[in-house]
Amino acid sequence: MKKIQPDIPRSECIRCGTCCKKGGPCFHHEDYIMIEKGIILLKHLYTIRKGEMAYENVRGGLVPVPSDIIKIKGRKDSWACMFFDEKENNCTIYENRPLECRVLKCWDTREIEQIYTENRLTRKDILSDIEGLWGLIQDHQSRCDYEKIGYLVKGLDGDKKNDAFENLLEIIQYDAHIRSLIVEKSGTDPQIMDFLLGRPLTETIKMFGVKVEKQGEHFSIRLNRI
Repeated sequence: MKKIQPDIPRSECIRCGTCCKKGGPCFHHEDYIMIEKGIILLKHLYTIRKGEMAYENVRGGLVPVPSDIIKIKGRKDSWACMFFDEKENNCTIYENRPLECRVLKCWDTREIEQIYTENRLTRKDILSDIEGLWGLIQDHQSRCDYEKIGYLVKGLDGDKKNDAFENLLEIIQYDAHIRSLIVEKSGTDPQIMDFLLGRPLTETIKMFGVKVEKQGEHFSIRLNRI
C-alpha cells in the first residue's frame, strides 16, 4: 500500500481506506433515494437514538445526539463500513455512495464540516406514513428515553436505589420484549430491528457504566464503575 508522507500536501484520495474503517456515514435527505431504490436496505442500517452517546468524527469526542442519526452498520465486530472491501481496499457501492462519502476529502474537511449536521435523515422521514409501526416506535422512544435512563442510573447510588433498579430493569425488559414481539408477530427480519428501535439497551446502556446480563428469561444489572 502506498504510504502517506506527512510533509507532502495532497489534493486527491489515495484509497488508503482510513475513512471507511472509522465507521459508516450518517444519512442525509439526499441519501433517501438509495433506500427507495433498494440499493441500501434497512437491514444495512442502524439508528443512534436521541440522547444516545455517539462519537463525532468531525468535531471529535463523545456527545449525546440531539435527534436520530441513521448510519450504515459496521462489518461484524469492526467499525469498518459494511460496504468496504478490505481485501480490495475499495467501496462496493462507490457509484451510489452516500452524501458524506461523496463530499469527504481527508485533506480538506471544510465541505463535510459544513453539511455534517444538516438535513439528517430520521426514522420519521422514512416510517411516519406506516400506520401502527410509527406509533410503536414513538412509544418505544418515550419508554426507553435515554435521559430517563440516565436519571435512573444515577439513582442506583441514592436513597431510592431499589426503586431506580426496578424501573431500570422494567425498561430493559420492555426493550428486549418488544423487539422479540415485533419479529414474532410481523415476521420482520431481525436484522432490521437495529434500525427500527436502535441498538438494544443491553448494549447501549454500557455508556452509563452499567452492565446487563441475561440468565434465561431474566436480566440482572450491575454498576460497572472504574
